[in-house]
Amino acid sequence: MRSNDIDLCYETFGDPADPAMLLIMGLGEQMIAWPDGFCAGLAARGFHVIRFDNRDIGLSTWLDDLGQVDVPALFAGDLSSVRYGLSDMAADTAGLLGALGVRRAHLAGVSMGGMIAQLVAVERPDLVASLASIMSTTGDRSVGQSTLDDVSLLMPRPDADRDAAIAADASLYRLIGSPGFEISDEYLVSFATAKVDRAYHPAGTARQFAAIVAAADRTPSLRTLKVPTVVIHGEADRLVDVSGGRATATAVPGAELILIPGMGHDLPEGAWGRIIDAITTNAATA
Repeated sequence: MRSNDIDLCYETFGDPADPAMLLIMGLGEQMIAWPDGFCAGLAARGFHVIRFDNRDIGLSTWLDDLGQVDVPALFAGDLSSVRYGLSDMAADTAGLLGALGVRRAHLAGVSMGGMIAQLVAVERPDLVASLASIMSTTGDRSVGQSTLDDVSLLMPRPDADRDAAIAADASLYRLIGSPGFEISDEYLVSFATAKVDRAYHPAGTARQFAAIVAAADRTPSLRTLKVPTVVIHGEADRLVDVSGGRATATAVPGAELILIPGMGHDLPEGAWGRIIDAITTNAATA
């Protein structure tokens, strides 16, 4: 679907006559990182669920013509190679809703997707019926910081062959996943394989990461929101510390904070019920 002068790949679940629920994925992740069963669970609650690949990832438009990000310089604080911002990705999201003929939607975003959902709610409140910000943060550098020893592990290697790319993705999710929920190595490898075989685009991940690094603190604008909001965060999240979720809930007037013990920076099947309940209960107040 054409949006903001790029093509966004999307899929839907459920009845198009039901209220729209748009799912926005995080850094470097494709729409299939919203598991089919999770999407079906939301659809069963009476929502027309839409998931999509953000720009520069998956089967949406790759923006290699914009140039590469200098990742070492970025880590050193040099933002000169940032190619676009989170507001551009928020505009993509709003444009997708318009192209699909959706006048208002419930938004749920994880990690970077939560940041994008926050911005859509701030910049296009007319489009947003409710907001679920999951394992995300406000952009305030004093909260939500990673406790990983090496954040560069988030950057997939451009020179990796298929086997190395699969192994690296599975290893990353062993590190940042949910220690309180049972997730087998076989599942992590099969999931990584599905992602690598569908689309592998390290340069896009780097450009998305640069957009996150360059983003301003959203706390002042979050205080202006009037949309029903739930903030969901895992207490064992090593990639975005739970302080980011707490700060988000504090910033948004009337937001509900739900903390899930044992959940890290993923969507473990054992937590689906609680997450779906939280999203749909919040949406029902819209």
